Amino acid sequence: MKILEIKTLVFPEIKVMKFARFLDNRGYFTELYKRSDFQKIDFLKDIEFLQNNGSFSKAGVIRGLHFQWNPYMNKLVKTISGQMIDLFLDIRVGSPNFGKIGAYNMNNQPESDYDQWIWIPVGFAHGNIFVKDTTIEYYCTAEYSPTTEASISPLSSDIDWSMIDKNLKDIYDQVCKKPNISEKDKNGFTLDEWLKDERSVFFTYS
Repeated sequence: MKILEIKTLVFPEIKVMKFARFLDNRGYFTELYKRSDFQKIDFLKDIEFLQNNGSFSKAGVIRGLHFQWNPYMNKLVKTISGQMIDLFLDIRVGSPNFGKIGAYNMNNQPESDYDQWIWIPVGFAHGNIFVKDTTIEYYCTAEYSPTTEASISPLSSDIDWSMIDKNLKDIYDQVCKKPNISEKDKNGFTLDEWLKDERSVFFTYS
């Protein structure tokens, strides 16, 4: 696995890992995961992935913002085809960035000479906006537990969007004019409601 770059986004805990594709006139080949190479990366070296998920979403869909405890779940996410705006919301009680959301454009172009993963650690609620019909996959460090998960509605008016790129915020605003979102996600907590929930202390800043 030829890792080209690891960069930090607006939150230092969120990482994007770019890795090489090897192109020729037939298409490309790449290694998506190689344990020995992951073990050389500080934030991944002790990580074990227990579940691998895939999903397809139509253009205009919003998902999230999901999080889980007992067991806690980190995610490593990539776009297989299409275009996804990945969302990550700081829910760590006591964090100077609590309630602030970040976004990253993950547009998979087959002719590109690189691909990328985004790392979403515990303490961030995770979601997506889909600009095109899009297929994604993500590795998880825990198995899904429906009794110990919750979500912040991505439509919640008390989320702070001040840290994201204006172009990405414009995409969010456009999609939200007629959002395609599940009732479960739409009716998730507001930030204030979650902060008042006794379980919010399961995610604290340190």
